[in-house]
Formats: sequence, C-alpha cells, structure tokens
Amino acid sequence: MKNATATSLPSRDAPVSDATLRVFVGYHMKRAFNVIQADLSRTLAPFDLRMLTYTALVLIVDNPGLRQSQLAAAMDMERPNLVVLLDELEARALITRDRVPTDRRAYALRATLAGTQLCKQAVSAVTSHEERLLDGIDKDARAALIATLRRIETGHAKEESA
Repeated sequence: MKNATATSLPSRDAPVSDATLRVFVGYHMKRAFNVIQADLSRTLAPFDLRMLTYTALVLIVDNPGLRQSQLAAAMDMERPNLVVLLDELEARALITRDRVPTDRRAYALRATLAGTQLCKQAVSAVTSHEERLLDGIDKDARAALIATLRRIETGHAKEESA
C-alpha cells in the first residue's frame, strides 16, 4: 500500500510555484540581483576580483586617503570583515594602508598605480556587463529604476535614524 502523502507530493520535475512571492518587490529585487551577481562574478573573474574587493578598490581609487572606518561605513561592513578584504588587496599590491599622522589608530587607504590601472580595466568591464544585462531597457526606465531604488534606500535610512 502506498503512503497517501507520497502520492500527493509534486514530482521532482514539476515547476515550483512562487506565485505568493511574486507580489513582493523584494522577491523580484533578489531574483534580479542573483542574475546580476552571477554575471558580475564572471565579469570580475579575469581580474581576480570579487564583488566586495571590486567595490572596495573603486571606493579607494575614487577617494584617496579614505579611512578604513569610512570605507566600512560606505560598504556597510563590519570593520573586522573589512580588514580581511583590505589584507587581500594590500597583498596584491593594489592598495596601501598608511597611518594617519593626526590619528595613529587610523589608516588612510590609497590605491597603488597597479590598483588604479586594474580598477580602470575592471570598471570598463563592469560597464559592459551592465550594458549587456540592461540591453532593451531604455534610459528613462533605467533612471526611474535607479531613482526608485535610491528612494527605498534613503527612506530606510531615515527610518533608522528616527
């Protein structure tokens, strides 16, 4: 005799319904992010960068002398986790960490020439990656998407500070 529950289970090959989740913006954002992140990982692999190391490198190149605490805040990372990431970039001679003369506990981050050059190449590749992924979405729709995401981000920041 077959178990009654076993006969009511969907087959292994049956598609999974996510209809309940499809009403939530966050679910769509996560699904889209998964696609973007996978493609970005492939894009950054030739540079031996991951999304986090790429982000840190870009922020350091764009903000010479940035302190570790500022970078941690900008990346929304715990400082101990950031140190591991910075160790990696420093070991590859892409950045330097120099003590801040006015605050011996703080380090100023600067990109080396190799770091700046790698950053420029990676930004170019990421720009192409994004153009590929967003092909068929016009500039107005892209601008509206960015504005909407920023509004969510800034609205949440206001709630946290209240």
